[in-house]
Amino acid sequence: MSETYLAHAISVVDAACTYDANVKYLLADKQILAYILKYTVIEFQDMEVNEIISCIGDDLAVGTKAVDAGEPNYGRVQDSNTEDNVPGEGKIFYDIRFSAYLKEEMKFLINVEAQKSTDPVKLGYHLENRIQFYLSRMISAQKLTEFFNSDYDNLKKVRSIWICMDRSEDSDAIEEISFTPKTLFGKKNISFYNDLVKGIIVHIRIGQRNGESQNTLISMLECLFSESDISEKKRLLTEKYGMVMTSELEGRVQTMCNWSEVIIERGMERGIERGIEQGIKQERFHAIERMLKAGATMAQILSYGYTQEEFTEVESGLFANA
Repeated sequence: MSETYLAHAISVVDAACTYDANVKYLLADKQILAYILKYTVIEFQDMEVNEIISCIGDDLAVGTKAVDAGEPNYGRVQDSNTEDNVPGEGKIFYDIRFSAYLKEEMKFLINVEAQKSTDPVKLGYHLENRIQFYLSRMISAQKLTEFFNSDYDNLKKVRSIWICMDRSEDSDAIEEISFTPKTLFGKKNISFYNDLVKGIIVHIRIGQRNGESQNTLISMLECLFSESDISEKKRLLTEKYGMVMTSELEGRVQTMCNWSEVIIERGMERGIERGIEQGIKQERFHAIERMLKAGATMAQILSYGYTQEEFTEVESGLFANA
């Protein structure tokens, strides 16, 4: 049996030279998208992952045919509708966009983004503002496509989901941005809860983690993008998360985000931090050594803020080399 879509995608992503281009294969797999919907969009939370897969629409050129006979409708969402060009508002590109249908009565317009950082210093802006901009565009773009004239009650719900990889080992979290109705004056009861737009930020931990996340989605995504062995990664996704390694389909999701920079930047940061720490340590040792050679006592050296451990290590080294 030939290697299937998800299995092949994992293998490709593991190679550093192709990581940038192919990590999107994983996020765009319908099984992964179904997991994301289950744990971020409340309307889908009580459904099984396989049920949610069938809710992901094929109106946006979704891959619908498996290579192996009898395989269910898994595969990746293609990128035929990732461009949003509203006249007078400029053009933006989304990483992944698709429609999802709940019991054929409710339609959702979904946007999934891969984000390497939420740090406003690195980004030059606050991510929450960008998310609200994307949500606004997904609403305004429905004019003459999802509704006409003044039929605003026919607006479809939009969800913008951001997968972020810059949290520390104990900061795995899922946040939601939404409208909150509130009466500012009087006793008017709020009879209509507007859940038309929601932004969701999924924070994934990077580097070494102290144990598995208690959230199933985060745990699965951390497994998916971990540095673990390919075969072990496939085993966990199959046995623990019920993934089916479906056949690779033609096409590739064209996206903006460069996930490999997260790994590269973190590696550089760790290297720089270690280098700085080592440099500071050596400078302190040299200072203690100079003071010892000048005849300073231990009490005098410690009074300058050096530790007993530092003093002992330098003194031992001097005697050893004497």
